[in-house]
Amino acid sequence: MPARIPLILLLIIIMTQPAFAQTGVKAPATKVPAAKVPTTAPAPQSPTVLSIIPAQAEPAATVTLSGSGFTDKTIVYLGSTQIAAQVVDAGHLSFTLPSLEPGIYALYLRREDGTTSRTYSFTVQPLKPVASDISPDSIPFCATGKEREVTVIGSNFRKGAMVLFDGTAVRSRFISSDSIAFTVPQIKGGLHQVQVKNTDETVSGALGLLIDTKPEISGVSRGEESVNYYNLVIEGRNFLQNSTVVVMEERNYELTGQSPIVDVRRLSSGASGGAERERVNYVSCNRIIYQRYPYSPAIKSFQVQVVNPGGEESATLSVSAP
Repeated sequence: MPARIPLILLLIIIMTQPAFAQTGVKAPATKVPAAKVPTTAPAPQSPTVLSIIPAQAEPAATVTLSGSGFTDKTIVYLGSTQIAAQVVDAGHLSFTLPSLEPGIYALYLRREDGTTSRTYSFTVQPLKPVASDISPDSIPFCATGKEREVTVIGSNFRKGAMVLFDGTAVRSRFISSDSIAFTVPQIKGGLHQVQVKNTDETVSGALGLLIDTKPEISGVSRGEESVNYYNLVIEGRNFLQNSTVVVMEERNYELTGQSPIVDVRRLSSGASGGAERERVNYVSCNRIIYQRYPYSPAIKSFQVQVVNPGGEESATLSVSAP
C-alpha cells in the first residue's frame, strides 16, 4: 500500500498545472509601462545665404544678400566689423558697406538667437578717385609760371596720388582728399585729358583741359621810328613764331577816278610785304612788331588782325596811324 502513494501524488501534480502548460502555450508576458521620452523644440534654422550681389564693392556701396532665416535683428559681420542690416523682404537682406581697408574679408550672419550662417568671402575694393571739376579748365598756350597751375577737384584722393596728363604721370601737389594741383607741361594746343591716379592704381574718369591757341590783341602802339618807316607794336597773347599779321586798309583812288578799295596784306614773321617792304618780327608769345612803311604821313584808319597757323583768328583792331 505505501508504494502506491508516489504515483497518486504525481497524478495530482499533473492535474493541477494550468491548461497552457499542457498545450505548450507560453504564458502572456506582463506589460511594463514604457518610459516617457522628454520632448524638445526643434533647433532653429540657421540663416542661409544663397547669393551676394555684388560680391566685391567699394565702401558706401549697397550689398544685397538673398537667402532665408533673416530677422530684423540679424547682424552682418565682415571680419570683426559688425554692420547693421535691413530686411528687404523674407528672402533678401541688404547693408551699406562701411569704410574699410581694401582686401578680402570673411562675411557671415549672426541672428539674435546666436545662430550663425556659413562664412563667405567678400572683397572690399579700394575707393576709386573721383575727378569732378578742374580749375581753370582752359589756359593760354603762352601761359607761364603760376598761370600754368591747374587744380583738380573731386574726392577720394589719397596722399601720394598723381595727375595723369594725356595718360602720362606729371608732377603733382597733393592738397587734400578732394583737391590736387599740377603744372601743365609745355605741349601743343587743343583739348587734353586730365585724370587722378591713387597709389593703389585706381584711376578717376577724365576731365578736359583746353590749351587755348586763339590769338588775342590787347593793344597796338607806335614804337621806334625811322625816316621812311615806323614800328607798330602789337601786344596780346598766343602769338606764335609763324603767326600772320593781316593788315586791312582802304586805298583812295579818287585822283585816278577809281572807287576806294580795301587793300588786304598778309605778313608773316621775317617775310617782306613785297614792294612796300613791310614785314613782321616775332618777339614773344605776347608781342609782334609790324614794320610799316606808310605811303603818306597823313593819319589814316586801318585794321590789324593776327592769324595763327591752325586757323585761329584774333578779333580785328582799328588803328589810327600814318
